[in-house]
Parts: sequence; structure tokens; C-alpha cells
Amino acid sequence: MSFHRRHLPQCDDLIAQLSDYIDGELEDELCAELEAHLGNCQDCKALFDTTRKTVILYRRHYQESQVPLSDDVMARLRQALDM
Repeated sequence: MSFHRRHLPQCDDLIAQLSDYIDGELEDELCAELEAHLGNCQDCKALFDTTRKTVILYRRHYQESQVPLSDDVMARLRQALDM
């Protein structure tokens, strides 16, 4: 991951679980591990905050407008989130 100044072994695990965590679908034990990692890794915390805000904005847009995003926008969003 090029955005990390220092790469911790847990970073890959965190990124793989990030979507489930944001959606509230992660088991409690894994949530605790993820939250502990976020408390110690500034880069993953920044990635989490950015991803969470993107999800919130998308959900708010969809709820307010009920207009789905175009396929192109969705593809670019998915690509950006997959990093």
C-alpha cells in the first residue's frame, strides 16, 4: 500500500474488513481488533475516515434523490474503494 509511511501487517487485514465494519456486519471481536488498529495507525484511520464519509455521502444522495448514480460513477467509486 503506497499511502502508508510504515506498513503494519494488520493493515492488509483491516482494509479487507473495512466495508463490513462500516456496514455494521463485522463480528464484535474483529471490530475490537480493527478499532485498536485504527487507534494506532494514522494512515489506516485516514483511509477509514475517507471511506466512511464516501459511504455516508452516497447513502445520503440516494436517500434524498432516489436517483441512482450512473454505471460509470459507480464503477469509478468501486475502483477507488478497492484501491
